Amino acid sequence: YYRESCHLCEEMWQHLRDIQTERNFELVRVDVDSHSVLQARFGALVPVLIGGDRIICNYYLDPVALDRYLAGIV
Repeated sequence: YYRESCHLCEEMWQHLRDIQTERNFELVRVDVDSHSVLQARFGALVPVLIGGDRIICNYYLDPVALDRYLAGIV
């Protein structure tokens, strides 16, 4: 999840896009402020990277956590 005008969100997105070119996985951006339920649950955590129903990391990309997640689904 991301938020407009969030520099941490843009940083994480760029890192994820770079990694995506090397590894094949789907990325979907969802504006946390577009749904009140999401805003209440994740608003203080943005950016937050979700895989399935679990939080992989938030605020900053954790490459180790992402690698572990991808290893479990690939």
